[in-house]
Amino acid sequence: MAMAANTLSFSPISLPSSQSPKTKSNQACQSLPSSSIYGCKLSIVLSNSSRFVPKYRCSTRATVTSSLPSAMKREGVTSEKIPKWSARSIRSFAMAELEARKLKYPNTGTESLLMGILVEGTSTAAKFLRANGITLFKVREETVNLLGRSDLYIFSAEHPPLTEPAQRVLDWAINEKMKSGDSGEITTAYLLLGIWSEKESAGQQILATLGFNDEKAKEVAKSMNEDVNLSFK
Repeated sequence: MAMAANTLSFSPISLPSSQSPKTKSNQACQSLPSSSIYGCKLSIVLSNSSRFVPKYRCSTRATVTSSLPSAMKREGVTSEKIPKWSARSIRSFAMAELEARKLKYPNTGTESLLMGILVEGTSTAAKFLRANGITLFKVREETVNLLGRSDLYIFSAEHPPLTEPAQRVLDWAINEKMKSGDSGEITTAYLLLGIWSEKESAGQQILATLGFNDEKAKEVAKSMNEDVNLSFK
């Protein structure tokens, strides 16, 4: 039995005056005509793409900065006087959270902060690490050797909470920046040196295993700010 070919075509349908919207709209309404196959009209609304605005539009800076809390109370210091994180530091932190999730760790630790710096990759701190043979691959490998692999059936939160050592790293970076008297932003060099300052933490141990030491920390400090007087623990 031969089957008749059906051709579907788009044609505009005018709305009755009683159904016309009271306000002007940039949308065009088109539909498929009724047929014995579909039995009803299928309307398609086409919006003006040039006027489309994403509903959830927010900057990476605003999103991640809210995830960098400070556990320390600073008496007499207003939020305006607390230094801001640089764009690279913010991206590094976002990448740190992602690395923790990839490894299915429940928290973002100092080891994740270190990996985040290397994943971001464009900062002076990241370039210094790579120049000294400390790569993302090696840090990941040492992280698994030190902390082990997580259960395959465990899923990390979207923003794994910071461990206490990782939180102290962020507070250290803020404090050192404020002590320097410099009005600039908190760079990834502060994050790296904050990790190194947190003795016995996973990130510090991994750095030491891969050849990072106090002399290299001083080199990083020089590239960050010549006049910073760093207080390692």
